[in-house]
Parts: sequence; structure tokens; C-alpha cells
Amino acid sequence: MTSTSLQGALQSLPDYAQEAIVSHQFIASSVIKALGFEQGEVYPEFNTGDGSVDYAVRKTIESDIFVITGSSPYLFIELKGRDVSLKEDSPSYERTVKQLKKYLHAPNSKTVEWGIITNSIHIQLFRKHGKVIYPATPCLEITLDNIDEIVANIRRKIEHPSRALTVAIYNNKGGVGKTTTTINLAAVLKGETKKKILVVDFDPHQQDLTNSLGLSPCDGDVYTALTNRNSDICSSIQNYIVTRRDKKFDFFDVIPADKKLIGLSTSNSDVVKLRQQLVLGMETLRQKLESLTSLYDYILIDSPPNWQVFSELAVHAADVVLIPTKHDDISSLRNAALAIKQFIPEAQQKRSDGSPIALPIFFNGGKPSTKQKEIARKAIEDIIKQAKSEGFNNLRAYFYPKYTTARRNEDIFEVSSHANIASAAFSQIPAAYQNRTAHEYYLNLAKEYFL
Repeated sequence: MTSTSLQGALQSLPDYAQEAIVSHQFIASSVIKALGFEQGEVYPEFNTGDGSVDYAVRKTIESDIFVITGSSPYLFIELKGRDVSLKEDSPSYERTVKQLKKYLHAPNSKTVEWGIITNSIHIQLFRKHGKVIYPATPCLEITLDNIDEIVANIRRKIEHPSRALTVAIYNNKGGVGKTTTTINLAAVLKGETKKKILVVDFDPHQQDLTNSLGLSPCDGDVYTALTNRNSDICSSIQNYIVTRRDKKFDFFDVIPADKKLIGLSTSNSDVVKLRQQLVLGMETLRQKLESLTSLYDYILIDSPPNWQVFSELAVHAADVVLIPTKHDDISSLRNAALAIKQFIPEAQQKRSDGSPIALPIFFNGGKPSTKQKEIARKAIEDIIKQAKSEGFNNLRAYFYPKYTTARRNEDIFEVSSHANIASAAFSQIPAAYQNRTAHEYYLNLAKEYFL
């Protein structure tokens, strides 16, 4: 086999090469060029506004040469030496990911869409979509045999980014407001960003989302797409339109529940049969939505509770999973933990690209008092201790994302019960469209996680 420049650069590194050597002999000389960037498109030690990242890169835009202007960076690369482990779940890996995320969220990083961490032994690509940062690859071990393929795959991804962020709204427990969250989140994202939103009702047994918006169920279109390799899911899309003062407003698009799937969610034999008929297994919904990711900015999937075929497909199709819980429902907290510990990692293993990831939980409905919060914290602490005894050591981050050993912040984001306005279901208009308070709560939710 003829040695490539990437292989040669990798082979030239000493076993314990420190960061400066990895930077000079591997990243600057070979990797950045293999990613498609030339001289003048690379800015070392770029000031993010919250520390300096090792490299920022961006293609030249007419006379705007990035190394001169430093404007609108596109990709960050954060380096470590070979003496720093980037093996997934190691403390130094977690610190490096946290460091990259800090840079990606910094004031001078608004245009950045991608981030890479590497020490020349491991490498991982991250995607940034608004506020959300999620893995676009697993943390991959680099060898002479795979270095060319890995870098080529990363280049394909950064040159052809998906427009949409796909979000599954899921908790293994029912009754936590998944449908209400999905509808109102879509409403405020559309109203605030003016971007294109697609909502998917993938809880055919309940059909709550479809009914709440006054839409008609599909007549087999989704079922056909899931079970026929040559059928797409586009024909099932309906426009959700609100009429005000005799004027029609096109708000967002919806894939309603499918009549043909309604009975399947309660019949074990039919569900087994559906599993067997899925044309791409657990990949099916994700692959069918793939053609729509270039048309929308957000795809929100309302998922059923319990880990069964529809929730599996929904979570498997997502980039991230948003998890509503109830502060006064211990079962919802335990089931959120179960999803984070078991079900979402199961989907990650099947996908093999690092996604989906869980976003931190939030309290949906109610306004917990100080005493109620204390009771919830005690329950959460017991859940975290139980997870540690099972070998899952980072559950705390999903309940308390701002918690550090130095600053023991145990705040959990809340959506008040005032947002769950009963009249919204009767009028078939999202509460966030009708009520200023509801709009404020759900807008805060969108800002907390996405904007």
C-alpha cells in the first residue's frame, strides 16, 4: 500500500508526542489540508472571546481571507498531545469536550458549525446547531489503516451539513407533557426564528398531537414509507394553518399520526410483524426523514412512552432527545434516568455515529415550592447514587447541567403549569400562540436548549 501524507504524518509522530509536535507534524501539515482547507484559511490560536482554540478554519470568501480578517469561523480544532488520553469516558476526554463546547458557545463563535478534538490517537467531530452541540461521529481510534477514511468522512460531513436538527421529545413515562411540549416548542421556534419547522406525530395510539392541531390522520402513508423501500414519507406532510381575522397563516408542517399504525401500538403480534417489515430496521424512520433534513431547520418528533417500536424509531432518528419530567412524579424522574442510562445509549450503539444524545431534563408543569424542590432533589440524588452503583457515573450532568464541584448548582429548568392552558386543546391552537405567559415560558424553553 502506498503511504499517504496522512499516514506518513501519523507514522512520524513519537509515541508520546506532546501537543506542539502533534500540531506541527500532524494537524497543520496534513489533517487540515486533507479536510480541504488551504493556506490563508487557517487561523492558529483563534480568540473565541472565552479563551483561544488551537485552530479555527474557514474557506476564503472572495476577498475575505480568513487568516487576515478572522471573521465568521466555520470549524474549530482543539488539540491535545499524545500524553493526554482522549479515550471516551476518561476524565481528560470529558474535560476536552467541555473545553470545546465552551469555545463553540463563546462570543466570537456564532458562525461556527463544527468542532474537532484530537490527540492523533483519537479524533471526534461535533456538530453545532444553534445552542445544541452533539457528536457527529463517535470518538474514533486512529490507525494507519483508517486515518484516510476517517478524515475523508469528516470532510464529507463538514462540506455537506444537515440543515435540520432532529429532536425526539421522549420520556419512558407517560403523562409528562411530551405532546404539549412538542406543539408549543414548534410554535415558538417558528415565531422566533422564522425558520422551517416539521412536527412528527409518532404516537399513533394516542394521536394527541394530530387531534390537538385539528388535522386529519394519514391514511397509510407513513406505514407504507416504513415498510416499502421505494416509498418516501413526504406525501404524508400537511400544513398546519391558523386563521385569524379571516386571514390564514401557514405556521409549520406536520406529519400526522397514521390510521394504519393506530391498532399496531396495542397489538403485540402486529408490532412484532411491523418490526419485521421495517425496510431498514431501526434505521427506517431516520433514513425516511433524511430527505427532509435539507428542507427544515427543526424536525420535532412527539414520541410515545415505553420503550417499544415507535419510541425506538423516534429516538433512533434523533440528533438529540429532549426529556420532560414532573417534579412531583418520582416515576417520571426514574424513567428519565432509565432513558438516559439505557435506551439512548442503545440507540447510539445501533447508529454508530455518536448520536442521539440526551439533553438535560426539565420540570414540565407545576411551580414547585422550595419544599417540593428539596423533595425532588433528594429523589434525584438517590437516582444518581443508584446509577453510580450500576457503573453510570455521569447522570448528574443530565439532571444538573450547571453543577460543578466548585459551584454546586442544582437548578433545573422549569416550564410552569400556566403554560398548559386547557382551552388550547379545544381551540386547536397552541397555547404559545394564544397566551403571552405561555409564549414566554416556551420561548424560555427554546432559549434554554436551542436558540
